Amino acid sequence: MVTDIKDTTHAVDAAAVMRLLPARPRLLALGEPTHGEDTLLEVRNELFRQLVEQEGYRTIAIESDCLLGLIVDDYVTSGTGTLDEVMERGFSHTWFNASAPNRELVRWMRAYNDGRPASERLRFAGFDGQLEITHAASPRQALTALHGYLAAQVDADLLPCAPETLDRLLGDDDRWTDPDAMTDPAKSMGRSAEARELRLLADELVALLDEQTPHLIAETSREGWDRARLYGRTATGLLRYHFWMADTSPARMTRLAGLRARMMADNLLAVAERGPALVHAHNSHFQREKSTMPWNGKPLEWWSTGALVSARHGEEYAFVATALGTIRHQGVDTPPPDTLEGLLYELPEDRCVVDARRLAAALGDTRPAPRVSPWFGYAPLDPAHLADSDGLVFVKDVTRD
Repeated sequence: MVTDIKDTTHAVDAAAVMRLLPARPRLLALGEPTHGEDTLLEVRNELFRQLVEQEGYRTIAIESDCLLGLIVDDYVTSGTGTLDEVMERGFSHTWFNASAPNRELVRWMRAYNDGRPASERLRFAGFDGQLEITHAASPRQALTALHGYLAAQVDADLLPCAPETLDRLLGDDDRWTDPDAMTDPAKSMGRSAEARELRLLADELVALLDEQTPHLIAETSREGWDRARLYGRTATGLLRYHFWMADTSPARMTRLAGLRARMMADNLLAVAERGPALVHAHNSHFQREKSTMPWNGKPLEWWSTGALVSARHGEEYAFVATALGTIRHQGVDTPPPDTLEGLLYELPEDRCVVDARRLAAALGDTRPAPRVSPWFGYAPLDPAHLADSDGLVFVKDVTRD
């Protein structure tokens, strides 16, 4: 079988990835099956560097807070702040800040931009919502930033409220970020009278932003208007998320998972508007089929970010998954030979790009057995969905010094 599938593999480089695709996609997504492993991030960095230099990609988007991403973007485009400050303040998820390859990615982006005209500079974006496993953020930052942008450019009579009204309705941010609300809907602010009024006001502010688009772009810039749109998406998305956190019906978790996927998809669609982008996140976010997870003894299903983006962009969206052999420091040892990872592990290469669709055809109707991980932090690829990705990067051994 190794002989049969060897023809589907290539060296890991940008050219091999692009040969798998009919044309350069506007959004090229590289997934990972686990977070925080430097070996996988080093592979990402090298691939992204080559894709920027050889294929003209001009944005790199990461699974991190979309508003904190503005701090990183300001640094890589104009040198605002220091690298230490940006790594400490510019990311939401703990696996990003402390990682040497992530720091190297930001450093390289800044160095690449140094001396280049604005039209040729690399941009950075976070495309996750302001969400964590333990809580969702207060909508204060997004709402007040959107209101402030509009108040500086349009007649006061057009605004649906004064900033003092927002401040009164928002109240103490701790009420919004209470971690108990993730498991107890009664602790959520999402269906309070204040939250309901804020949803109406956020909708009015976003509508005003849309109505005043020609004026706002002329008076500020396309960049300023794009940023205001991000504030609007984030504010309305967070208020909707909090609303469903307060729900007590069986649909609660399905809606919360789906809302996060939608927020991520909306941010990626906005990133794609400004040009070709490389994006990186967990494999599960980028797949074209529904995402699933067990919840209270039942399967939870929702349309993933990749499914939502692919439905809009078609071949302008491409997804290259990453699979691996071992993470021995996490108890993930040599994969069984009858699994997809086990078949790839028998190949002589330590790393390779795999033509996923040709591999699926070579395997025929007899698909490998699903691999079961002894560690919750690693998600093996589902062999039933092998042909749903445009390609596959396989890394034989993930090591930690």
